[in-house]
Amino acid sequence: MKLTREDIEAMNRVERLKIINGISGIKPGSLVGTTSEKFGSNLAIISSVVHLGSNPPLLGFIVRPTGDVSRNTLLNIRENGCFTINHIHQDFIDNAHYTSVKFDHGVSEFEMCRLTEQFIDDFPAPFVKESRLKIGLKLIEEIPIKANGTIMVVGEIEILEIDENCIDKNGYIRLDLLEDIGIGGLNDYYKLIKIKSLPYARINEVPKFE
Repeated sequence: MKLTREDIEAMNRVERLKIINGISGIKPGSLVGTTSEKFGSNLAIISSVVHLGSNPPLLGFIVRPTGDVSRNTLLNIRENGCFTINHIHQDFIDNAHYTSVKFDHGVSEFEMCRLTEQFIDDFPAPFVKESRLKIGLKLIEEIPIKANGTIMVVGEIEILEIDENCIDKNGYIRLDLLEDIGIGGLNDYYKLIKIKSLPYARINEVPKFE
């Protein structure tokens, strides 16, 4: 199948969503935890977390255009200045998926989707207790993307909790041992399987491919 820009624009909204959301491949599945003094805690599934740097340790994710739809996650981050990113594992995919329901502001996705709200030390945003890799971040900046009205939220890591059994002898996180999942398109969930490890790529070690 070959599609031109005109073909894509001619698709109906659902057809276009299915194709365009899938072509980027497998994306990390995460839950963003936030809280508001007035409305309480909020939890939202996302698949757009990206690594932005290790020093300082920065992560970013995309918030969709606000328009007439209230984006509780973004509102809470702006109010509180902090948020959490929690990996999704195979044993609570369904719970995580249904946090995408547009509950009324003030209705807790933690409660509705049977996930456990957890606070660690004095960090002011809620973590997901069931997650075995939890990250607490403070808001650093919002980067507007003018082309489609989305916003990249950039956070700096303040606290990190990882299951020690899932870090290998070389210090790498084994996402397969964590039983992390990946998201393809809108609603498809995938297992992660480690295939191999390769050394740091140096010019004098490039193999002779056949």
